[in-house]
Amino acid sequence: MKNIFTLSALLVVALIQAQTHQFIYELQYKMDSTEAGYEKLNMILDIGPKEVKFYGQNLAITDSLNKKFGMNSSYMDMSGQGVKRKINSFDNENFINIKNGYYSFKTTDKINWTISNETKKVETYTLQKATTRFGGRNWTAWFCKDIPFSEGPFKFRGLPGLVFELSDAGKNFIYNLAKSQKLPEDFSTEDFLESNFGNKAILINEKQKYKLIVEFYNDPFAFERNNFSKTNNNLKININGKEIHTVDELNTQTKSMQEVIRKYNNPIEVDKVIHYPIY
Repeated sequence: MKNIFTLSALLVVALIQAQTHQFIYELQYKMDSTEAGYEKLNMILDIGPKEVKFYGQNLAITDSLNKKFGMNSSYMDMSGQGVKRKINSFDNENFINIKNGYYSFKTTDKINWTISNETKKVETYTLQKATTRFGGRNWTAWFCKDIPFSEGPFKFRGLPGLVFELSDAGKNFIYNLAKSQKLPEDFSTEDFLESNFGNKAILINEKQKYKLIVEFYNDPFAFERNNFSKTNNNLKININGKEIHTVDELNTQTKSMQEVIRKYNNPIEVDKVIHYPIY
């Protein structure tokens, strides 16, 4: 683990219960489980008096810049890990981008931990090992009893202390606590979590979510295809830097996009993976 933060101040921060406590984790993850390389993101865990939220730091940064400079920028978080829940609850509201839409759906994600007697030291903190199986993967967490929050990254809560480190057995997802800070009690995520920069999340169920994702996979450029049909092909469309002139060229781009979607299909909850058809 990196030099974490002002560790000496962390316990004091945690004990002040009237504020929002923000913990930033460095996430390393594999978009394709067969590859050796990792993508990296900073993820934020907010623990407030009534709610817990987990989301990508780039969302908060974009929102902050918008408010500071009167901008109207947006950011699409494709981590698939935006969630919020009530304090001490395993009932999560999940947030997800699908094509140009922003949606939420609810799940109950009870996690049963096996706590080991094994410990290790990180700077001045003693971490204790715990394991669980969740989302089709085996996980190992290292938590600290001295930080009295029963929370951790994503949906991984329920231990008698804050999770400092978390990884699955295949090392597809690796979280390390990197920083801590305290925020005003009324810190709002309304513009970038519950809404995505103007697009309020539409509540759906998991069956509807599956249908929307498969529809996008079947025709990822449906909007562009519709424009072609309306203009009798007299239209130039730019897709990923390439100018498209005909429906045949669009079909080629569609197949290429479908290959990308199948390749980078390594969700954190692998038991819910979508098995895309090959056309």
